[in-house]
Amino acid sequence: MDEPNLKEVVRRKYGQAALRVTSGVGAACCGPGAGHGDPVTSNLYAPAETKGLPPGVLAASLGCGNPTALAALAPGEIVLDLGSGGGIDVLLSAQRVGPTGKAYGLDMTDEMLDLARENQQKAGVPNVEFLKGELESIPLPEGAVDVIISNCVINLSVDKDRTLAEAFRVLRPGGRLAVSDVVVRGPVPAEIRRGLERWLGCVAGALDESDYRAKLARVGFEAIELEPTRVYRLEDARELLAGAGLDADAIVRHADGQVMSAFVRARKPVAAR
Repeated sequence: MDEPNLKEVVRRKYGQAALRVTSGVGAACCGPGAGHGDPVTSNLYAPAETKGLPPGVLAASLGCGNPTALAALAPGEIVLDLGSGGGIDVLLSAQRVGPTGKAYGLDMTDEMLDLARENQQKAGVPNVEFLKGELESIPLPEGAVDVIISNCVINLSVDKDRTLAEAFRVLRPGGRLAVSDVVVRGPVPAEIRRGLERWLGCVAGALDESDYRAKLARVGFEAIELEPTRVYRLEDARELLAGAGLDADAIVRHADGQVMSAFVRARKPVAAR
């Protein structure tokens, strides 16, 4: 699928997810029954973290991790969430950086932006701004933010090299990238990826761990770390895979333990190379 069509598929998918949340149905975007026991989106946030946030925030959470808990945000920092969706990580970031800091959310989907702004208003969090734009062309000046977070979105980018280069550009010298993403470890045949994408969601565009590291280094990042946070044991899901009409034996044989959520850290050098 070419770039414009793939981008439109992603836009439509997440727009529909936002509309399902506003209608009270639930998002169910990254996998069958997302948010209700699926292995990607469930149990990512502790109840204490989301206390006081409107119900629509958690219902629209379609991520694969909790970057705000892992990014060690400090008071006064400026944070940008790439692919902010319904706004949960933006609102949590805004609370962590406090009134002297700020949290931006970037999303290309009008329905998600409307939902995020509604959630912001309900939560009463003032130090937040939601921007419409694409990962490959961030509408902020060079060196505008201290920290970039993202939650299971970079893998959906149609041009990951451009996305990471843009992230590097808008970070200040010494700024850091701290994202959750779906990654694979080792070769996974294309037909197996397609099968997993039907069940897990968000897998088809996932980078191999080594490719992720190489792309980050190529645009200039240093201190690159990739830490698995949730490894998907497909052997434990044979019944679910078969129920989804997939070849469970083939998927387990080729991909068990190779698909995971990971926390990816990197830093922009203080001085230009």
